[in-house]
Amino acid sequence: MRWPFCSGIDQSRAASAQRLRFLPVLVSLAVLSIAALATACGGGGNTSSSTTTGSPAAPGSIPSNIGKGDSANLTGAGATFPAPIYQAWFDDYMHNVSQKVQVNYQPVGSGAGVTQFTANTVDFGASDVGMTDAQLAAAPDAQLLPTVIGAVTLSYNLSGVTSLKLDGPAIANIYLGAIKNWNDPALTALNPGVNLPNAPIQVAYRSDSSGTSGVFTDYLSKVSDTWKTQVGASTAPHWPVGQGGQGNAGVAAVVKQTPNSIGYIELTYALQNKLPFADVKNKAGKMITPTIDSASVSAAGVTVPSPQYQISITNADGDNAYPISTFTYLLLDKSTGKCTQQTPLVDMLWWVFHDPVAQQDVKDEFYAPLPSSLLPRIEATLKALTCDGGSKPSLKSQ
Repeated sequence: MRWPFCSGIDQSRAASAQRLRFLPVLVSLAVLSIAALATACGGGGNTSSSTTTGSPAAPGSIPSNIGKGDSANLTGAGATFPAPIYQAWFDDYMHNVSQKVQVNYQPVGSGAGVTQFTANTVDFGASDVGMTDAQLAAAPDAQLLPTVIGAVTLSYNLSGVTSLKLDGPAIANIYLGAIKNWNDPALTALNPGVNLPNAPIQVAYRSDSSGTSGVFTDYLSKVSDTWKTQVGASTAPHWPVGQGGQGNAGVAAVVKQTPNSIGYIELTYALQNKLPFADVKNKAGKMITPTIDSASVSAAGVTVPSPQYQISITNADGDNAYPISTFTYLLLDKSTGKCTQQTPLVDMLWWVFHDPVAQQDVKDEFYAPLPSSLLPRIEATLKALTCDGGSKPSLKSQ
């Protein structure tokens, strides 16, 4: 277990925490509207596209003209899980690149993000679990792009308890309602010397269609046959017990306000709300604290498939892997986006993956960066994006 904002957090993370206080903490998430220049997320055209200004960037570089002169009002919607890092990126892009691109990101949950992206009511979507085959069939022009890796914590509100250890079967049984009290023998056996109260467990879950729920229930389905059979992996499962909250912020609020409660929330939201969280036993049998490093280990050595990058990294191999970790994804248009919107968006994303400030934001906001081996593939994906029906490359410098 790790207490948030403890001594030893460096100045950059302290600055990050200051920025995080502007994130919504109510059950109903406010819209995050951040003025941001959209000129650094590379998407390119095919080899038959017409001549464009600038020259292609070498791997790992940022063309001098990236984002310069772009102007757009961009809208996005989806996962609450990565909202803090997206806010940070948009904010820094505004200050460091251009003020002529406005980005309005609505953290409404992965399910709503997929729905709005498919309906073409936003310029980009966001989802922690990507898209199902059926969703991709309904949106055949969709391109998924991973952005960061994050950890889902089991945060709790127990008076006097500053350390908690859990394993997969115990977590599943808590959410199944089979473990009802904090002093249940299964929990006391995992926590020798800890004075767990003789009190009912108050379970908190996501009330909206949520990628975080998808990741959490994917994990539970791997560690509990009972969960897999009775509930299964889903972004909107039928929860056997508990109280719902809207978004990661909503679940954090429920836990913070409810004594003897437990809820699954992304690491940044736990830190933001100063909630303690449990160590969780991983596949190797080790109790692991959710951190940037332990989330990174979960993605180490995995083969990420093409072309959509979708892969589960829950319950991953590795002695130091935190077992409830995940990639999170942006949903982009391959060719049907309007160049007036798509070019600023793709330029901005190119900046996100290459600029040192943007990559420092990732760790400052308590996410893990993508494996460096993915960068050449992400560059190729961004360069392959086109706009106006495929007639032009999306990346300005192509």
